[in-house]
Amino acid sequence: MKLSFLGAAGTVTGSKTLVTHQGKQLLVDCGLFQGYKNLRLMNWEPFPFDPRKLDAVVLTHAHLDHSGALPLLVKQGFKGPVYATPGTLDVCEVLLPDSGRLQEEDAEYANRHQISRHKPALPLYTEEDALRALRRIEPLPFEQRAEVAGAFGLRLRPAGHILGASSVELGLDRTTLLFSGDLGRPDDSIMRPPTPIERADYVVLESTYGDRLHEPQDGEAVLADVIKRTAARGGIVVIPAFAVGRAQTLLFAIYRLKARGAIPDLPVFLNSPMAIDMTEIYHRHRAQHRLSVEECSGLCHVAKMVRSVDESRALNALRYPAIIVSASGMATGGRVLHHLKAMAPDRRNAIVFAGFQAGGTRGARMLAGERSIRIHGEDVAVNAEIVALPGMSAHADARQLVQWLATAPQPPRGIYLNHGEPGPADALRQRIERELGWSACVPRLGQQLELRP
Repeated sequence: MKLSFLGAAGTVTGSKTLVTHQGKQLLVDCGLFQGYKNLRLMNWEPFPFDPRKLDAVVLTHAHLDHSGALPLLVKQGFKGPVYATPGTLDVCEVLLPDSGRLQEEDAEYANRHQISRHKPALPLYTEEDALRALRRIEPLPFEQRAEVAGAFGLRLRPAGHILGASSVELGLDRTTLLFSGDLGRPDDSIMRPPTPIERADYVVLESTYGDRLHEPQDGEAVLADVIKRTAARGGIVVIPAFAVGRAQTLLFAIYRLKARGAIPDLPVFLNSPMAIDMTEIYHRHRAQHRLSVEECSGLCHVAKMVRSVDESRALNALRYPAIIVSASGMATGGRVLHHLKAMAPDRRNAIVFAGFQAGGTRGARMLAGERSIRIHGEDVAVNAEIVALPGMSAHADARQLVQWLATAPQPPRGIYLNHGEPGPADALRQRIERELGWSACVPRLGQQLELRP
């Protein structure tokens, strides 16, 4: 059996790992590269395998760095099944068409304003491409076993993180290969903790936060402080938020802060049709998270839902204190870019980041202190207050990753760290060796490894 690391190796995004066994090929995740331009350009390259010869795909969850290249795969000839939990399917039905629409809109905007070197600028894929890909997804409930391509036994296990997120357990003859997927936190305010390991001969473990621990500082308290001081100076709080997961966590935090009078009763706007639909999906999957019916209702009603483009544009003309939550979470695209163009230059405003910011993204650059960012071909001054919220990440930290790995009933024969930038991945490797006495390695992008049965 062979593992090929074709994405999320040496970087956080573009998750793709090809498993070859008994002449069959299974791809775990099919995500988009994000962040640095040299990574984003890889989305335009052909897959490093023939999509027509691929037998199946398994998605750990619906975030675009794990699912967003699926329309490209189908467009290039893949005709097999895609396995995912019902929750992941529901989220993908919102997220993938929206991704296609945004890419079409961005290409149209670039052509209209002549800000692209490509004549004409083209979308990576379209909404129709995304809808075609969705038809390939076959839902597989948590803990239910399935035989795939006559060579793989498959079971999906709860991973926390976001709605529907799973760890992927593959049975290959008498060997078990486990992909952690993105692991959630045991103390997450909404999602339940990841399921302990039952058996694993080999583990592919994410390492996004492999070099850090989540700060004990209360993220809600930090959010309350920034909202109060921004409102006091007459400003607007803009929160770029991942439509899946972080937007719901932020709305829940704002709901709780308002309920106990910890912040002024400012108008709140959720400006992301995708996040609006996602918030409604949380109602349908209450068994997968911690929220009560009352809390779900509070989360859904604390904000005015902004769907139309005209309503979105009107927010840029606000002249009174307010809170705007809008995608995308790393400010790589979507409606939030228009809000940043309008509001980043004003010192009264605040821009709050509530999740991991991959290297090269606008979010990472603003948090690093850059005073100018480029949006739609224009240089935009960053004079607004920039704030990072501690404790709002959906990823397990280094200690929590090791604690989850330690639930394995016996030491795995191999541990491979992916989905992390070089520093965090290597720091986690050292932590595993130091605390558990188990060896781990960090595969390179494109590296192939033979696994002993």
